[in-house]
Amino acid sequence: MRLLIVEDDPELATVLIRGFGEHDIETVHAATAPAAREHAMLGTFDVLVLDVMLPGGSGFELCRELRRDGRTTPILMLTARDTVDDRVHGLDAGADDYLTKPFAFRELLARVRALARRRPALVPQVVRIADLEVDLSSRRVSRGGHAVELTAKEFALLECLALHADQVMDRAAITAQVWDDNHDPFTNVLEVLVRRLRRKIDDDFQPKLIHTVRGAGYRLGT
Repeated sequence: MRLLIVEDDPELATVLIRGFGEHDIETVHAATAPAAREHAMLGTFDVLVLDVMLPGGSGFELCRELRRDGRTTPILMLTARDTVDDRVHGLDAGADDYLTKPFAFRELLARVRALARRRPALVPQVVRIADLEVDLSSRRVSRGGHAVELTAKEFALLECLALHADQVMDRAAITAQVWDDNHDPFTNVLEVLVRRLRRKIDDDFQPKLIHTVRGAGYRLGT
């Protein structure tokens, strides 16, 4: 499971990231509305955990914007205000669930798992490119019928490219999906990750599927 956590309180964000990590749930963190918008538009997530009060915008408006854009990822909204009007406002904006702070992490975990089970059918579960098969649900990968073992970051990169097959993905778009706001875009970690992924899904196979488009980014395709 992969979550986008949108929370500007660093202490709470740390607690959530650690808590979900203990349950083998991958998280990407955004602390502002603009950063969350970029992650949500470019990345693929099972659930968005979205705070209402954010720097740079309202969680309500961001939720409404994502729904207008056709994004169907389940959204759970967090707020410190426990009023009927706020809950109605969030649900009217397109949220699927609503949790008031303070909350027990166990309840948040249970609600996130319930929402993830309702992942929209419109999201492809298996992406096939040539003899490469990427199962987004089970996170299994195979090439030429042989299983390929990937780390979490390698899979996140492959997922990003696979969901935009035959499109050139620039560094900013890839970084928004694979790393959180604290990633330094001027390091060479993306290049290192691409090399590692190439060794696993390209080196012993034909045709080569990961292509570098000089000055533009990367493309997955034949």
